[in-house]
Amino acid sequence: MPSLYARWMYDWETRLTSVDNNRVVRPMEWGIAWTREWPCRNGFLPSQTDEQREHNLREYNSRAVAASDEFFSYVTPSDFRLETREVQVFSTRDVPDPVLEDKVRGTHAEFLRFTSPVRSPYAENNLANARWFPAAQGKSAVVLLPQWNSDALSHNTLCRILNRLGISVLRLSMPYHDIRRPAEIRRADYAVSANIGRTLDATRQGVLDIRCCLDWLEQEGHEKLGIVGTSLGSCYAFIAAAHDRRIQVAAFNHASTYFADVVWHGQSTRHIREGLEPQIDLERLRSLWTAISPMSYFEQFARWPKRSLVIYAKYDLTFLPEFSRQVVEQFQGHKLDHKVAVLPCGHYSIGETPYKYLDGWHLASFLGKAFK
Repeated sequence: MPSLYARWMYDWETRLTSVDNNRVVRPMEWGIAWTREWPCRNGFLPSQTDEQREHNLREYNSRAVAASDEFFSYVTPSDFRLETREVQVFSTRDVPDPVLEDKVRGTHAEFLRFTSPVRSPYAENNLANARWFPAAQGKSAVVLLPQWNSDALSHNTLCRILNRLGISVLRLSMPYHDIRRPAEIRRADYAVSANIGRTLDATRQGVLDIRCCLDWLEQEGHEKLGIVGTSLGSCYAFIAAAHDRRIQVAAFNHASTYFADVVWHGQSTRHIREGLEPQIDLERLRSLWTAISPMSYFEQFARWPKRSLVIYAKYDLTFLPEFSRQVVEQFQGHKLDHKVAVLPCGHYSIGETPYKYLDGWHLASFLGKAFK
């Protein structure tokens, strides 16, 4: 039987995941059209039936994993620019928090903008966005990715803490998040959804946008580069670190194995499973999302030396702890330089008092030491 503390934590996690009441159950779509611009696809196979679509997507995944350096290749954008604009929240809730809105009203910040190497049908999403938090001195910098459905303020406090440690930060808006969110959606639904091809494409876009941010940081004279990712951002960060040798320091705040397993078992993705389940099971879904699963890329990740931190939560109902432990086993099996921190909370409660301070301490102390 779970302890009293465990039951209390599970109840709290459930309440926190129930705060957002605007999740939309969307029917499953194969999303073959989203694969047209991918490398590694060896032509665009005709798909007339569901069986053919599934077969072709499985083939595309296999090719992407086998030639992942090509799949995650890109051309550096030529239109990097810093722009100053008013800070906005970009709330994902039906009723935005007026306190947050008032807090940022009239404030301004610098944002790196560039054309994403991946083109989607949405102009908003095609213009990448990263808030710039420069440190007063030092040549160290990280690209930071917050969690799925984050607003534009999430993790900004951590960015300022890292600045005090001499680490500059580019806080990247992931595809379909905050200012990149198409007008037709309230949440970042298009980043992870029951559309198989679009979810693959969004993840590839997130990884390439990270690498573009590293290009800009190098151009600006930063010599020591790292990455920090939380939840979905952790997935993007791991795949980027597996394919970009410039990343010397990596912090994964929540970690899991297969993309499909998180969606299938996670409490916060129940609405996606509801859309998927009439047509597909977990084993088939896993094969369709292998190209965006960290578990597919440990050999690539191990190619270049780097220091890593893996944080996971003991009572996580979104990234189940058994999946996080499998990640740790992979780090150990590949004899990678890493540190593990296990927090006594859950996926959502890690952002609440007092656990957010414990999480922040682990991240800041690791990054501060790793960059010295």
